[in-house]
Amino acid sequence: MAADPRGFLKFTRRNPVRRPVALRLRDWNEVYAEDDVAEQIVQAQRCMDCGIPFCHRGCPLGNLIPEWNELVGKDRWASAAERLHATNNFPEFTGRLCPAPCETACVLALNRDAVTIEYIEKSISEMAFAHGWVEPIRSAYPTGYKVAIVGSGPAGLAAAQQLVRAGHAVTVFERADRIGGLLRYGIPEFKMEKAILDRRLAQLTAEGIAFSPNTTVGHDLSFAQLRDEFDAVVLALGATRPRLIEVPGSEGVGILPAMDYLPHANRAVHDRSYEPPAVATDKRVVILGGGDTGADCLGTALRQGAKEVVQLEIMPRPSDSRPETAPWPTYPPLFRISSAHEEGGDRVFARETVRFELNASDQVTALITAEVAMSEDGKLQRVANSERRIEADLVLLAMGFLGPDLSMFDPEQRPALSERGTIQVDDCFATSLEGVFAAGDARRGQSLIVWAIAEGRSVAYHVDAYLMGNSDLGCPIAPDTAALTIM
Repeated sequence: MAADPRGFLKFTRRNPVRRPVALRLRDWNEVYAEDDVAEQIVQAQRCMDCGIPFCHRGCPLGNLIPEWNELVGKDRWASAAERLHATNNFPEFTGRLCPAPCETACVLALNRDAVTIEYIEKSISEMAFAHGWVEPIRSAYPTGYKVAIVGSGPAGLAAAQQLVRAGHAVTVFERADRIGGLLRYGIPEFKMEKAILDRRLAQLTAEGIAFSPNTTVGHDLSFAQLRDEFDAVVLALGATRPRLIEVPGSEGVGILPAMDYLPHANRAVHDRSYEPPAVATDKRVVILGGGDTGADCLGTALRQGAKEVVQLEIMPRPSDSRPETAPWPTYPPLFRISSAHEEGGDRVFARETVRFELNASDQVTALITAEVAMSEDGKLQRVANSERRIEADLVLLAMGFLGPDLSMFDPEQRPALSERGTIQVDDCFATSLEGVFAAGDARRGQSLIVWAIAEGRSVAYHVDAYLMGNSDLGCPIAPDTAALTIM
């Protein structure tokens, strides 16, 4: 029986409280205030105890959402933490960074506001760490097998934890100087403070995972060496090749991909002696791309003291309500306001960049943009006589990613690729190379953190089965679910 079967009738949704804009722009701390535990208990009681919890279908991990909602509603936080970690290795990450497709699939969302699933998830994970309930779990039965994981983002870390708990010796290789992938250098501090990542890495280290940062496979050691020294290899490379823009002037100075900007900003937060190659201080900044990466650039530029920021999106402004083309329980394209959008900057929709203006030193000085509209055949077309000039000193390209960086492979050793340029796998996440598996964005393309963790858990199951003949690990998804990707 639910904590309060009529809670969804008694209580209304209350979103987590964000710190005042004027205050949070002065630091790099997370934008949310401390959790209100009493309020989270009330919010958890809004869960309907519905007969068919579609939130399970909305979550790629298959999180046991009604179960831990009920436990929180009864103030049983330790049990809630156990149920949460049963399906999610890193709920403190997803509780901060996931766009919560589970909430758009919430049955209550049919005619009311959905349960605050994501924030309850974050509150459970924070309560678990605060009370010492998150402890290392070491396998008592070593298998003698060695597994290499290339890439230390959420997919690689999830796979590593599952495999080390199964008794395998796991080494994670990362080309950056610190572990975490985009969690470390791609996600700004104001969305997730890196202390949150470090405390989880401490648990993973205590469980026996060996981390090897500053190690570029294909340079510091060859891919052939990796295959010779390990019984299985997991490629969790991410999708780091940026989508660039090819218009006149795009080669200008001051026009760069978002991932040539955000990682340096993150480094500078923790090392004040570090001088990023590009900063937004006192500059007119234009961001091309209206997604999460664009919002990360916006919040970062504002904190660096940009003179003004404009974010351009080529698509039309999304609807404020669920469109008929995206019925419940699918994830709808809605007009969303992130914390960064609250803080400043202008958002401009349905405009494309025609060309860049450069000065005599090839420094960008402005963009020429034009309005676009959707034609009857569903294609974007430029509107005549709609050109507009936007002055800019720094242009950040946040238009998405094309696929994994495959420079680590010799041509004859590279695994087969899909038509999208991602690493192709079979139904067991195995590549065309014996003993080599792939998961996460490297396999499915740019996607969500919750998908990365789900893929990491799933590839671990298949690697374990490959080595042992069978596996008791969980496997939340199959590769053919790529068609369901939420971008």
